[in-house]
Amino acid sequence: MRHILALCFLLCTVLLRESYSASSPRQKKLNEFQAKLQDNNIAPSGTPSSPPSIPKKDGRVFYPIGYGADPTGVRESSDAILQAVSDAFNVESELEMVAGVKDLGGVILDLQGGNYKISKPIRFPASPAANLLVRGGTLRASETFPGDRHLIELWSPNSQKQQKSDSTKPIIFTHMKLQSVGIYYEDITFLDILFDSSYRGGGIFVVDSARIRINNCFFLHFTTEGILVQKGHETFISNCFLGQHSTVGGDKGEKGFSGTAIDLASNDNAITDVAIFSAAIGVLLRGQANIVTGVHCYNKATYWGGIGILVKLGSSLTRIDNCYLDFTAIVLEDPAQVHVTNGLFLGDANVVLKSINGRISGLNIVDNMFNGNPKNMIPVIKLDGEFKNIDQVVINQNNVYGMSLKSTTGKLSVAGNGTKWVADFSSILVFPNRISHFEYSLYIQGGVAGGFVAHAVTNVYNNLVVVESDKAINGVVSVAVDQ
Repeated sequence: MRHILALCFLLCTVLLRESYSASSPRQKKLNEFQAKLQDNNIAPSGTPSSPPSIPKKDGRVFYPIGYGADPTGVRESSDAILQAVSDAFNVESELEMVAGVKDLGGVILDLQGGNYKISKPIRFPASPAANLLVRGGTLRASETFPGDRHLIELWSPNSQKQQKSDSTKPIIFTHMKLQSVGIYYEDITFLDILFDSSYRGGGIFVVDSARIRINNCFFLHFTTEGILVQKGHETFISNCFLGQHSTVGGDKGEKGFSGTAIDLASNDNAITDVAIFSAAIGVLLRGQANIVTGVHCYNKATYWGGIGILVKLGSSLTRIDNCYLDFTAIVLEDPAQVHVTNGLFLGDANVVLKSINGRISGLNIVDNMFNGNPKNMIPVIKLDGEFKNIDQVVINQNNVYGMSLKSTTGKLSVAGNGTKWVADFSSILVFPNRISHFEYSLYIQGGVAGGFVAHAVTNVYNNLVVVESDKAINGVVSVAVDQ
């Protein structure tokens, strides 16, 4: 009996060893089952579960953390994020938006609220693509990030980037030229992202793209541009904050602010509801048919050489509406069809008309409020240089406190007893020695002996209108002029 029990025990031991050996079919099935549970972050019953791993993607949502990106910002994450972007661009699709640009169908790159340190730009793949959302996290430049690049870059090798030496020159593209250049990215959205350039380069760079959206984003510590757009059209920037330094105004280092918050060397773009709190230039416009509305600029003050909004030569069809210029000016170079309206200019902020070739054609500055220091009496419109060719300029219906009102229209009444009345508009009119039209009336107080009095405008010069009569009378001359 003992021999039989010993034999059974030996047989069971051999069977158990066989059944749980690494090469046995049973063990292979068990290993496959456990691997499947781990892939789905499920621990087998009765065993302690390890911290769940982040998948690389869920459907068409891609997670850089799953590729090894460090959301704590301790380790470098450039390669992991670049791989996630690459995989997102490789999503299969037979559809197109703009001809030749693949429709990704709404693919999402979800940063999951991480704080990622990157040492090189997140440059989008060269293959044209559209319909992609990047959302929810922070990108911070490392101490080795190249100082002449941007944290995110959308530009194809086929695109011709503008050279840095031409960064202040106007870029004029007709719609025909835009179409011939080509569009490589379309309908790319950046949402709820903080771009911290760590004083090394810029935030985001877009070239030859159409219908790009930058919404609810924050740009900080840039030294070149927070946002730079070249060519393409219809980049919409809305509900964003941009500043080189974290400040709420009155910064002791304001004199040293540099860089440009938004540079649009492109056509048909919109900047809406944006605050720019530190930079040398708030908004630089170097393209046509752009609109800026609801923008608050309290970047580097005019006193220190800063500019709130700079419209470069050739940037026609520009509309600046309902903006708040806070101690910093709007500068218009040879403006052509430029409209500035419904603005608030605080702290001696004004509009500077800068002559490059001495031409102005089609300029409206109307219905704005100017508020400054009465001790300074800064003119609300300042000329920088001489303009020789002036056409269709309307500067009117602005209200002023503590600054010198300037307009292209004026009305004066001059009372006197004699034969000559001089209406001096030199302190009111914008342009020197230029009155295009005038009207006047003469009111004789107390009547005149001998009946009718002959009178006429005898001279118009240096913004003066001279009215004379053939008899000495006690009269009031009312004059209206425009330029």
